[in-house]
Amino acid sequence: MENWKDLYKELSEKVNQTITGIKWIDLWSNQVNFLTAEHPFQTPALFMSFRTLQTNDMGEKQQEVNLQIDFYLYYETFLDTYHGAYNQNTALEFLDLMEAIHGGFHGTTGDNYSAMRRIGFNPEDTGGAGNLYRITFTCLLQDSSAAKYYEESENVNFEILKENEDESFVIPG
Repeated sequence: MENWKDLYKELSEKVNQTITGIKWIDLWSNQVNFLTAEHPFQTPALFMSFRTLQTNDMGEKQQEVNLQIDFYLYYETFLDTYHGAYNQNTALEFLDLMEAIHGGFHGTTGDNYSAMRRIGFNPEDTGGAGNLYRITFTCLLQDSSAAKYYEESENVNFEILKENEDESFVIPG
């Protein structure tokens, strides 16, 4: 992975290609709890957030990252999901979307990630602003994004002066 933008775009494109019914994809910034202040979005909406669980240095300016990806599925209403409701099938489409997210990502590998697996599924409180579920996955990625911000330096010498002495040591780089 060269940058986080590539990962986000890859996951967004995968949602667009494999999950029908999602009308909005965005990065998570708690939009559903501030509906009047946020940019309006269509529902059902899928939001993503990234969280590092663990890192292992892989060499100069590269890390293996165990990453948590939270998919927040926001659905404006369930309508009537009770048994025998006249619009139960339409209301239960929300569950189809959650299943499709699981099926679309669990066990997958992409250009920017590998070993994706679902580890959690739970409702989130929105304070009455609709229905929000978080589907949590972990995956591995090789993060080399730091490398583009540093230039290689050759022949760097560090000089360490001994206190109260005229003698110095040079450590070749």
